[in-house]
Formats: sequence, structure tokens, C-alpha cells
Amino acid sequence: MTHRELPTEHPAVVTCGLPYANGDLHIGHLRTYVSGDTYARALRNLGQQTAFVSGSDMHGTPIAVNAAKEGVSPEEFALRHHEKYEETFPQFNVDFDNYGHTDDETNTELTKEFVREWVDEGHVYEKEIPVAYDADADQWLPDRFVEGECPYCGEHARGDECDEGCQRHLEPGEIEDPRSTLTGNPAEYRTRQHKFLRLSDFQEYLKGFINRLEGTSNAQNQPREWIEGDLQDLCITRDMDWGIDYPGEEDEDLVLYVWVDAPIEYVASTKQYSERVGEDEYDWEQVWKEGDSEIVHVIGRDIIQHHTVFWPSMLQAADYNEPRAVCATGFVNLDGQAFSTSRNRAIWADEYIEEGFHPDLLRYYLVTASGLEKDVNFSWDRFQERVNSELADDVGNFVYRALLFAERNFGGTPDAELSDEVETHIADAMDDFEDAVNDYDLKAIGEIGVELARFGNEYIQRNEPWQLDDEEAAPVIRDCVQLVKAVAVLLAPVTPEKSQQVWAELEEDGDVVDATTADCLQEPPSEFGEPEELYEKIEDERVAELNTKLEERVAEAEAEAGETEVELEPVRDERISFDDFQELDIRVGNVLEAEGIEGADKLAKLRVDIGVEERQIVAGIKQLHDLDELPGTRVVVLANLEKAELFGVESNGMVLAAGEDADLLTTHGDSEPGTKVR
Repeated sequence: MTHRELPTEHPAVVTCGLPYANGDLHIGHLRTYVSGDTYARALRNLGQQTAFVSGSDMHGTPIAVNAAKEGVSPEEFALRHHEKYEETFPQFNVDFDNYGHTDDETNTELTKEFVREWVDEGHVYEKEIPVAYDADADQWLPDRFVEGECPYCGEHARGDECDEGCQRHLEPGEIEDPRSTLTGNPAEYRTRQHKFLRLSDFQEYLKGFINRLEGTSNAQNQPREWIEGDLQDLCITRDMDWGIDYPGEEDEDLVLYVWVDAPIEYVASTKQYSERVGEDEYDWEQVWKEGDSEIVHVIGRDIIQHHTVFWPSMLQAADYNEPRAVCATGFVNLDGQAFSTSRNRAIWADEYIEEGFHPDLLRYYLVTASGLEKDVNFSWDRFQERVNSELADDVGNFVYRALLFAERNFGGTPDAELSDEVETHIADAMDDFEDAVNDYDLKAIGEIGVELARFGNEYIQRNEPWQLDDEEAAPVIRDCVQLVKAVAVLLAPVTPEKSQQVWAELEEDGDVVDATTADCLQEPPSEFGEPEELYEKIEDERVAELNTKLEERVAEAEAEAGETEVELEPVRDERISFDDFQELDIRVGNVLEAEGIEGADKLAKLRVDIGVEERQIVAGIKQLHDLDELPGTRVVVLANLEKAELFGVESNGMVLAAGEDADLLTTHGDSEPGTKVR
């Protein structure tokens, strides 16, 4: 399938990865939903019929585990968070056309229809597999009820994912040295019958699909290791009673794996929207079952495999349309380090609103701070800098001075012709906007309007209308008002509320969200009133106050954790001889380069000078350290560790670090690289 350039005559749907109904939202979570909302709005700007849908992911073992800790049912626990999310998203101008959840009737019935179709087409089979079992609790241990060692990289792993190492999806029975999270006791493997979706049936299809897929490069490249290798079939059932029952099974504690019903919510939510507005307004089957597929998924990069291997196979097996694009966002870090909810080291969604900041400021920062697939580094200082220089100085200053001059001197838009220079500049911005939408370049979508405002500031400064009489000034101000209108339209996907303010000040009809890029060159109203300032600058004192609050909160959380933390792991009774220790070649190293490994959430590739040679070493420190700050850091390296391959990258040695925060071991003085540790 060759995708036609957007906009097309077929309806589109933009979805966001379902937020897991298991905790509060912080601005790291919001990046995905702001990005999805921005892209859906940008498509509508081009005239593309678009629905924007998502829902809460209500099932799975983490919810069951946390509900049990609170002494409530999983349904009550998950619904509480779902309702909170429904309240939070509008506060950030994230405007879903439909927001459902995976436990509602529509998704439950649709999920069962999918599975029945797979069964009827012969894509499901039953197999006896080892499943972790807690003999003391007399309970099976699906997914997050079991933890242990990843069989691929040896790092700590939980349930269905090696989330601290290679990030591989793990099937039941794969975790080594399993331990029950219920009792802390060693778990045992017992055999159990489970259902499998035969992904191998779709391997050739997936090879073609991944070459057709549009979106971000990480979503196109990361899955190839699985698609082109030994593609493992997917176990689609779990031993628990919270979830959607496997259709036709009498065994009440066998439910569908959460990654079966979760993506089907995309279809269910689109169907609910269609049923609400009517099929004449929006036909969900035309999107998911008929014609070309204008389906765009905006997700976090930690679930790429699920959306590019599992999901297209599930759709193909049920004769549904495949996605056109998968756009995988990077994470949001805080001052170069990963968010830590346990240490309260995060900017929470509620906190941002309570501090009185406008949602469009954060939307702009999250969309434009980096390319979509790269990490965003947030700090209150950077936030202040971007808001003050780009939104207040570039956009706000131009809009206010242009409209104020127009209103005071002409009562609105002067009666003059639009200059060729400005018309060409706006037309070029419109073309750039369309190109950015087709390239899934959210950063460019956000920057085009700002660049146009920047040009407007330069244009008004160059022509100095305040030095001219009204007849001479009229063409200049006519150009500026047109630029203001174009800025409002082009920035509306990113800053919808602030753009609406400008639209209203121009006394344009309707809402800016209903405008298209063609409106950028439509003549503005001849009359309008005096404008108000669009943006307020953030003062240094305010930033200092916010930084102090964050530091005090983190310190308090760390102090509490220190008082209540479980005792440290005991020292091993087994001793090694001095000769064994002498076999370890531990050296001082100097980090020369550090960069994240594409597609791996926690892994970084280091180039380390160990005196006698330079080594490439992979370390799980990507989210725990500012990689740009690492070059020049002295570290301690285990040099004679056998080579390993992590996420397709060779690692020749190990950088030593302490604890879950990967506190890098270094030297007190300036020992030369290559110095042996004795």
C-alpha cells in the first residue's frame, strides 16, 4: 500500500497509547497526549476529517496488585484513576472526541469478536507452558506478580518485560530465578494450558508492513529485530480473574492478556464516537475496515513492539486495516535525570495547574523542546527561557503591537492590499506546515507559527509604521494584521486557547479550531477592538521559588524513604579467595562519549578510555544521568568481563555503579585511566 499525501478524502483517526489506570499523571505522561492532540488538530487544519480517541487501560496485574494493597476491588481502583484522567486531560486542552476504557461493554464485546475471528481463522492454538506459582499463597503468578532475572541480559525483570535491562517482551515462564511479589518467596514453575496467537503466521506480512509504516524512525527500526528474527508466538491468556474472560471458556480465572484488549480500545473508542455523532458524520468502519487506512498511533517508545508487531498481527488476523503511522515519543527528564515518582521527583499535572501556569505554555514546551522521538529535558529555568523568549517576546509582542497599532490608527484592518512579500511568506509557511504534518514533525508544526511571528517583528521594525503617515502606514499594518491571523491559525494545534484569544480579538467568526490553513490568507475583519497582552513573562523569583519547592519535596521524600526503607540486602555468607579477587581486572576509566541507544529506554552506549585502549560499554544509566555531562567523568570499569550484546550493541566491559539510582563509582583523586583498582 502506498499512502497518499495528507489530507485525503478518507476519514482519519489519531490515537494515544492508553494511560494505565494505576497512578497520578505527571508532565512526562502528558507529552504523549499533548503530541497526539496537536497532531489531530494539525490534520484538521489541513482539512482532513479526523477523530481523536483513547481510553484508560483498566486491566492487568499491576492494577490487581495495587488494588489488593488498598483493600478495594480492581474495578473500583481503576475507575477512580480513569475518572481522574477524564478530568485532567481537558485542563491541558487535550480534547478527545471519545475517551473510553477497556472494561466498558463496547471494548469487552469487540475484544471477544476479535478473538473469535482469530480462532475461526485458525490463528489460535493451545499449549502447555510453565507458569510461576506461589505455593504458600496457593496462587498462580501472572506478569507483575513475579519477578526475577531476564534470560536475555541478566538484569532484574518483572512479569512480561525486562524493564531494567534490554526491554524485551517476556512470555510466561521465561523469567529465571522467579520470586513471588505476593510473599517474597521463591516461586516454582508448574505447567498450565494457555492460548497463543500464532504470530509466526504473520511474519511475512509484518516484513512488508514495517516497510510501509510511516511515523518516527524508532518505530520503524526497533521492531525489525523481532520481525526479521525468530518471531515468538504471543500468549494471549493469563491466570487471574481481573480482565476480559477468554470467550467460550468456563475457567473463570483465565482472562485475556492486557495487551489483547488494550489496543482494541482504539477501535472501540472510535466506534463509540461514531455511534454518538452518527455514521453520516463519522463512520468508524470506513476507518478500520474499508478503504485506505489513515490510522495514526501516538505512543511512548516503551511500547513500540506492541504497536508494530502484536497489534498489526491482531488486526490482520481479524481482517481490519493496518496503521498508517506509529509515532513514538521520547521520555521527559527532569534536569537531565529520569522522573522518580517514589522520590516525588516529578512535575505533577495537578501541581502545574495549581501553580497557575497556562496549559498552552506547557503544550508548546513539550511539543517543541526536541524532535518527537528524542527525550525532552524539562526544568523550570528552561521553561522560563522558552516561554519568555519565544512565546512572550516573539509571538505575544508581535501580536499585541500589530493589533494595537491597527486598532488605534485604523479601527481594525486598514483598507490596503496585501503585499507580495508577506503573501509569499505566509504561503511558504502554509506549505511548510503541510510538509511537517506529512512528515509527522511535531516540533516543526509548533515552530512554524513562531517563525512567522518572528518575521512579523522584523517586518514591523524594518518598516517603522510609527514614523509614517496613515496612508504610508496602512499597507504595513495591513500586512501585519494578516500575519497575526496566520500565526493564530498555524499555532492553534499547539496553543489552541491562546490562538482562540487572538481569533476573538480579530473578531473573526466561529472558533480558530474550525479554521484551516487556507484561512491564513483570507482577509481579516475590517473592524476590531483593542487587544490584551497575550503572554506574561515568568520572573526569576518565581523560578527560584519553584526550584526550591522541588528540592525540598525531593529531600523530604528521600528522608522518608530512608526511614521506612526495607533493610539492605545482607552480605553473602559465601566468601571468595584473594586469588579469585585478583582475577578481576578493575580499572579506572575516563568517559569520552555517552549517547542513548535508540529504542532502549534505559541503555546508554559509552566510549571509555581505560588507558591501554578505548572500550565501548553499554550501561543502564540513560534515564539516571545527564549523558551530555558524562564525558570527562572518571569511572571504575570491570575490564575482563566477557563481551555481551545488549539491544544489538556490543558491550566490552562493565561500568560499576551502586544501587537502583546507578550512582557511578569513581575515584577520590585523579588516578590516570588504566590504573588498576586493588
